[in-house]
Amino acid sequence: MKAVILDAATLGQDIDLAPIQTLVSDLIVHSTTTASQVDEHLGDAQLVLSNKVVLGASQLQGRKAVFVLATGTNNVDQQAARALSIPVYNVENYGADYVAQHTWMLILSLAGRYPQYQAAVAQGQWQTNPYFCINTYATTQLHGKHLVLQGSGHIGRRVASIAESFGMRVSVAARPGDSTDSRPPLQQLLPEADVLSFHCPLTSHTRHLLNSDTLAQVKPGCLVVNCARGGVIDEGACLTALRAGDIAGLATDVLPTEPPVAGHPLLDALAEPLNLVITPHNAWISPEARHNIVRLTALNMQRFLAG
Repeated sequence: MKAVILDAATLGQDIDLAPIQTLVSDLIVHSTTTASQVDEHLGDAQLVLSNKVVLGASQLQGRKAVFVLATGTNNVDQQAARALSIPVYNVENYGADYVAQHTWMLILSLAGRYPQYQAAVAQGQWQTNPYFCINTYATTQLHGKHLVLQGSGHIGRRVASIAESFGMRVSVAARPGDSTDSRPPLQQLLPEADVLSFHCPLTSHTRHLLNSDTLAQVKPGCLVVNCARGGVIDEGACLTALRAGDIAGLATDVLPTEPPVAGHPLLDALAEPLNLVITPHNAWISPEARHNIVRLTALNMQRFLAG
């Protein structure tokens, strides 16, 4: 069968595609594909591999299968795929260790007020200080603090296990919209949270879980981290809370529109003296994780080709 990869550049230049290439008679590789190039780049390929390129009903016509080079499949018209009997495969748990590591980089940066102290040093405040250190900003000692997680999949569980090594107490909120989940809902846990970390998919039930109303229940010293999806938190409301001192720190690896070509208030706020960290949706990019995407995609292709 003939296969096409629409956005190979998302995997990086150091990734070997041989495990995929050996399974098909012809593999066409496009580094990137814009919305206007989708039909041209698809050509007559029967198998389509894509990370983030959007595939609508017209692009799915005549295909045999779609392989998403990620966990989320919201870039594929699922209703059309079902109507056309086209299976859509994804990859799961390909980089939980690195996403957890990235999450903890963000938590530790906020806990130590890294953005503010780094800016102080860059501005010469340490160099001109009358004594040996700067202690302007109150840091957070994590031992004995309470981590609240929204999301308890592979990533959430890994984040929780690391928290225990810091001597933290961990609670996991119930899945929003799941009436069978007996765990406490997020709103019940918010007043107790010292660190709040999101690791859930974006759905109608999880959109803006943290908003102006729920933020009112959060203690002022809380640190908020989002390594899930843009829109799980209301970024504007969180920024307002950060500026007002209603939360102590905010870090996100995701924004509702990516790349943020039209800008975003959080990006503008980086110029302010806030405990704010933004990373460019790269909590998944370790070489090990990206190689794993190729390996798991090849396994998905093997299953499909085997019938």
